[in-house]
Amino acid sequence: MIQSMTAFARTTQESNDGAITWEIRSVNSRYLELHFRLPEEFRELESALRDILKTHLNRGKVEVSMRFKPMESRQNLTVNTDLVEGLSAAADQVHAVIGPGNALSALEIMKWPGVLEAASIDTKNISAIALELFTNCVQQLISARQREGKALHQLIQTRCFDAQRLADKADSIMPEAIAAQREHLLAKIQDLQISPDLERLEQEIVLLAQKADIAEETDRLRTHINEVLDILQRQEPVGRRLDFMMQELNREANTLSSKAIKTELTRIAVDLKVLIEQMREQVQNIE
Repeated sequence: MIQSMTAFARTTQESNDGAITWEIRSVNSRYLELHFRLPEEFRELESALRDILKTHLNRGKVEVSMRFKPMESRQNLTVNTDLVEGLSAAADQVHAVIGPGNALSALEIMKWPGVLEAASIDTKNISAIALELFTNCVQQLISARQREGKALHQLIQTRCFDAQRLADKADSIMPEAIAAQREHLLAKIQDLQISPDLERLEQEIVLLAQKADIAEETDRLRTHINEVLDILQRQEPVGRRLDFMMQELNREANTLSSKAIKTELTRIAVDLKVLIEQMREQVQNIE
């Protein structure tokens, strides 16, 4: 199934210790780029998170963020009175040496490491819950990528059918275009009032027709379009294959444009280029 590289997923779960929230954002990229924003106490989860993402994703720039909000009962701070008493006694000793005016303020004491203590949190239990929740969030991300991939599939397929019709139309115009080219050449000769070698003239007309023939280009266009339609059905990452096919389609459209001997053929070539560019832009988002 075609997957887009652009998606977003968010999951939240509450536990006895607090609320965990995961957010995953994914955009297009040539490779798989993983970026994490985790609370410091859960930084050790990054390795496991990378393994999970690498198992499910092949391409895309992926940004992962985790938020943990402790329960209110866990947010209350307690004062380490023994440490405060020790700091106060030390300040008194220093004060006795250096004189008045240098005693510690309450704010300075509270800033001292270990004076204020938060309620302990079972990070091991929370990490286990967070990993399970993250896996669910990844599944949501994949579902979102698949939904957008389905829409991209339809858009590209529709444009492929439009390109096929344009190729068929170009083929149908060619006999008329060759005949018009022949009449134009004969009219020029008549205007010059000369008597040409008819056999040589027919040879030149045949050469012009061969140079202007677009059958090879339209055949290759249809072959490439059929290959694109086949790739769209594959159950694997196909973004790079499709990108290559867009280059091949564009090459044939350019050759067709250079061979155009009639205004309508030029318009068809331009319309083909527009369709191919639209497909190429969509392909950039496919994994």
